Amino acid sequence: MVDYAVTNYRFDLKTFFPDYIFERITQIRVDAPEVVEQQADERKRRTNIAGEDGKLTILAADHPARGVTNIGNDPFIMGDRQQYLGRILRVLTATEFDGFMSTPDMIEDLMIVDYLVKEGGGQSFLDDKVLIGCMQRGGVAGVVGEIDDRFTAYSADSINYFRLDGGKMLLRFVPDDERTLSTIDYCSQAISDLNAYDLPSFVEPLRMDFVDGQWVMKNTADELVKLVGVLAGLGDSSRYTWLKLPYCEDFHRVTMATTLPIIMLGGPSREDPRMTYQEFADGMATRSNVRGVMVGRNVTFPGADDPAAVAYAINAIVHNGASADEAIELTMNYRDTAMDALTRYIDEVANAG
Repeated sequence: MVDYAVTNYRFDLKTFFPDYIFERITQIRVDAPEVVEQQADERKRRTNIAGEDGKLTILAADHPARGVTNIGNDPFIMGDRQQYLGRILRVLTATEFDGFMSTPDMIEDLMIVDYLVKEGGGQSFLDDKVLIGCMQRGGVAGVVGEIDDRFTAYSADSINYFRLDGGKMLLRFVPDDERTLSTIDYCSQAISDLNAYDLPSFVEPLRMDFVDGQWVMKNTADELVKLVGVLAGLGDSSRYTWLKLPYCEDFHRVTMATTLPIIMLGGPSREDPRMTYQEFADGMATRSNVRGVMVGRNVTFPGADDPAAVAYAINAIVHNGASADEAIELTMNYRDTAMDALTRYIDEVANAG
């Protein structure tokens, strides 16, 4: 594998996303909340969400809505909204990542910043992006019974109203907890509700066990083959269903369990992109129904590196067939590209409240 080096480099979030822009978001929320609906109505949407090559790179950012804020040894790194939102904006403004998945508050933050960019004479960075609404965050981490994952965010109705491009849901499958059956029911109904609007569902199964006081994933090929069969059969039709699956050993067996399109999830942040690159490259080469990735923390918080550089490399793996080694080279060469994507249009003086 090509040497990966960060050396003295460290991504500077506030150069890209300074305090005055972050503060401006709240001002718009108070003074002009109608901006959100205005941006939703005006946003240019794709005709085909998967584009010409049928593949997708989606940035995921819904963990804080379930009370998950930790990465590595830092228990609250995702609890700093300026850092979190700024890193998301970094990816969506400086790369060709196809889209974004999150909860209403985060998507609306993006719409407000998009409005500010356009007010300053720039082009929308959300036009032609695939926006996926997270529908379910009721299984709040650490709460007894969290496996009963209620739907508490977007509904199919609101996804359609705000002209988003689909909905995402999670099934944490725990064989010895009957609340799993309730979550299966919630997901089945949500898929049918989205089908009524001809909107795609992105369904994520995670096989879980409760070990030493915490939920632990058990995503082997044996487990996932069974779960894929369950999820593919949910709802009144599978015509718009995509599966979001973790890469694992013998992944080919998992891909052979369905004809539905598959996108790979990124999992917990390793704070080093090399293993993520290798897994995504291997996964994309497995079978033709593997159509991309929906990845979060491994892009937004890649250690000291630039989230845009990591996203740029992953996009190349998915859309251009880049190898893991090529992705490393792309990362090191793309750092700090387009760092003025926001500040060139959103002026500190002009936007002072």
